[in-house]
Amino acid sequence: MQYPSINVYLNKLTQNVSLAKKICDAHEIEIIGVTKGFCGHPGIAEAYVKGGVSGLADSRIKNLKKLGCFNVPRYLLRIPMLSEAADVVKYADVSLNSELETIRTLGREAVLQSKRHKIILMLELGDIREGVLIEDVLDYVQAISEIKGIKLVGIGANLSCFGGVIPDENNLGLLAQKAEQIENKFKIKLEIVSGGSTSSFHLIKQGKMPARINQLRMGEIFIQGTGLNVHSQVFQLQAEIIEVKSKPSAPTGDIGLDAFFRKPVFEDRGIRKKALLAVGKQDVDPDHIRPCDSDLEVIGASGDHLILDIESSSKDYRVGDIIDFDLNYVSTLNLMTSEYVHKVMIY
Repeated sequence: MQYPSINVYLNKLTQNVSLAKKICDAHEIEIIGVTKGFCGHPGIAEAYVKGGVSGLADSRIKNLKKLGCFNVPRYLLRIPMLSEAADVVKYADVSLNSELETIRTLGREAVLQSKRHKIILMLELGDIREGVLIEDVLDYVQAISEIKGIKLVGIGANLSCFGGVIPDENNLGLLAQKAEQIENKFKIKLEIVSGGSTSSFHLIKQGKMPARINQLRMGEIFIQGTGLNVHSQVFQLQAEIIEVKSKPSAPTGDIGLDAFFRKPVFEDRGIRKKALLAVGKQDVDPDHIRPCDSDLEVIGASGDHLILDIESSSKDYRVGDIIDFDLNYVSTLNLMTSEYVHKVMIY
């Protein structure tokens, strides 16, 4: 084994997807599996497909390129850049959009590639990230209908990711109402009304999801088991101890800025036994990892080192020992992005 490593328990991941799909199927909602949390790794995406997702979605074209081996649609989640329009049409079957200039550019590229590119028009429902203002939606749909090479297949919204706005019957109800208004005015049928991400899943379980919503774009629910009460630790970090020593709990000398331009503050707890591990902030934010041994405490990290207080543990930790950590969505994303962390698939 090489360390640090992130272990991925693929069977657990597939089981999480399958359970979420069973719940969503009962409400006629399809699942698009978001792969950005693991950088579009094909071996992990395969677990999504086995679990029954209807498509795969990512924010980066580079990741979508890796996913062409699967016989499901590929979605580009982030609003496309004008500079990547040709690749969007080439590698994404569907893209999420909110700018007419971008949609027109995608249309021109689609014509050049002899394609008709599908788009979902994103609406602003209060989270103040991407999306067309509600009062402008009908004008946008009219304009999109006149663009060659483009097919409007649905509307969607994002909530909670930036503004922290909780999806509810009111904001997603507005999305559903706008879908019906578009269909009635333009005499079309929207294939997709995309009601957000994992943060919208609670509405299904509570029986409060507006009936017109027929798609969710989810990743965290599978990676963390959020709201499923099954496998919560599909991804796990393992890091190796490179030093064990008893040292003061507070530095000696004048305190200036650390390597990340912050002035650290320390509590003087006397001499404490500490372990230094070969993983650091370049790989993961120490605030988003938790040692599986609950008697260990993460003190902090520098770019390449993680420091643990091991004084209270009953285990006799030594140099070369491996420490396991539970992760959340943020730390999983960090570790999967780092080229210095080995990715280990466990079946």
